[in-house]
Amino acid sequence: MTDSSLIWKTATEIRNLLARGEVTPLDLLDALEARISAVEPRINALPTLCFERARDHAKALMEKPVADRGELLGIPVAIKDLEEVKGVRTTFGSPIFADHIPTKSDIVVETLEKNGGVVYAKANTPEFGAGGNTFNEVLGTTLNPWNQKRSVAGSSGGSAAALASGTAWLAQGSDTGGSLRNPASFCSIVGLRPSPGRVARGPSATPFANLPVAGPMARNVADVALMLDAMSGEHPRDPISLARPAESFVDAVNAQRLPKRVAFSRDLGCTPVDPEVAKICEAAALKFEALGVKVEEAHPDFHDVQEIFQALRAEGFYMTKKKLLDAHRDKMKPEVVWNIEKALEYSLEDFTRVQLARGAYIQRAVDFFETYDLLLSPATCVGPYPVEQRYVEVCDGHTFDNYVEWLTMAYAITLTTFPALSIPAGFTAEGLPVGLQVVGGPRDEAGLLSAAALLEAEIGHAAAVPIDPV
Repeated sequence: MTDSSLIWKTATEIRNLLARGEVTPLDLLDALEARISAVEPRINALPTLCFERARDHAKALMEKPVADRGELLGIPVAIKDLEEVKGVRTTFGSPIFADHIPTKSDIVVETLEKNGGVVYAKANTPEFGAGGNTFNEVLGTTLNPWNQKRSVAGSSGGSAAALASGTAWLAQGSDTGGSLRNPASFCSIVGLRPSPGRVARGPSATPFANLPVAGPMARNVADVALMLDAMSGEHPRDPISLARPAESFVDAVNAQRLPKRVAFSRDLGCTPVDPEVAKICEAAALKFEALGVKVEEAHPDFHDVQEIFQALRAEGFYMTKKKLLDAHRDKMKPEVVWNIEKALEYSLEDFTRVQLARGAYIQRAVDFFETYDLLLSPATCVGPYPVEQRYVEVCDGHTFDNYVEWLTMAYAITLTTFPALSIPAGFTAEGLPVGLQVVGGPRDEAGLLSAAALLEAEIGHAAAVPIDPV
């Protein structure tokens, strides 16, 4: 008989049960399959399931001693539909790839499976991960478990909604302009954008690109640390991949290291923010003071964030999607077409100026973190918006110039290369989630996760999920 109580446990608790032999990976798959049957029709977070493949993998794991099963010991993991899973339909949210069955898995998937993760589902995403609302013409729209009339943001929206609605304990996401952090904010879960190279990915046609990264999503910081341990490490096919640190990320969280000096900014000096969202995040940030940590209003100089990010994003889309546009323009959503063709507006001189500007941008951020250990801000400029809107067009009286500008709070940090996560900060008057962005110093995921776990406990919203969809 399926044990439905497993759904409400954290990934860390599930791992402990596996370690003691009190449950098996097959028990976990049974519990998830039952929960998906009950919840998924209302949310559409995990439109592609692969339970037969998952059970085969689980049985193979169970033949090994517990000590040889990897960090996750057989915990099921949902994979975003931008990453290929061998033998499982992977659409990238695009009609062009509606029937695509990969013959090989992405490095991210290989690493997770090698370290004890069991892949059982693909999580929904907007077409090619473009946009902060999870819908596409192949697999439909993902709805927010907190209010099914609202967006889950994007592009890792399926992963976030699955975690919030109890159809996942751990889920993989990816992030360029906030695709891990924005859905985490909208669904009251935790999403970590790690440093470029922390999680090996690909093989990629653009292996030195450092705007896109893959990372972990879970219901709390400790579970994110557990998943990051299972995702991190070098790989020969990813030339920027980093060696695993000597200290595990789980151990870093357990060390409970407080930051000495923290900065908070309502808007990072570069974007409008809804006043209610800003107020909720400021109150959450100030919880550090109860732990004896000083919180000051400050932020790095991000004045040229739009010029830099928009140019680099356009360049990335052009390099990776121009051939698809030439062959399948009629199958691409207009936002993707716009993003590819925007690159044609830039000259070589423009790209040279942008690259030099980004170098100065990063150095200003490094200088800032010589004074502060963490930077806190709202993760998004608004709360969950109506799902029928393709994107946020206006915030606090400001009309955005394009479909991604409302994500500035997140991609201002992307450009620094520093690790950042969103943790639950509180709820609006409508009862909708708001996330607090917590940014660590260069390659300091350990310090970030340790401090974020302490703040998470002080804020007190970590146990708010999973929920039955409202």
